[in-house]
Amino acid sequence: MKAYQYSEARKRLSELLDTAKKEVVLIKRRGGETFSLVYKKTSQSPFAISGITTKATTADILDAIRESRKGY
Repeated sequence: MKAYQYSEARKRLSELLDTAKKEVVLIKRRGGETFSLVYKKTSQSPFAISGITTKATTADILDAIRESRKGY
């Protein structure tokens, strides 16, 4: 764990963010308040799915969409 004064942390923010990927970083204010900077790994989007292999062509898919929309 590394600790920095607020003024130093402000000047070296990019470096602190890189350090926070490996360990907790503490930032101390003059008034005595202490904050921790912790890396949070981004979760993957629910829309990030792997593709499938199919023999359907783009034309087949568009025809199916048109067919499903008939009557609306």
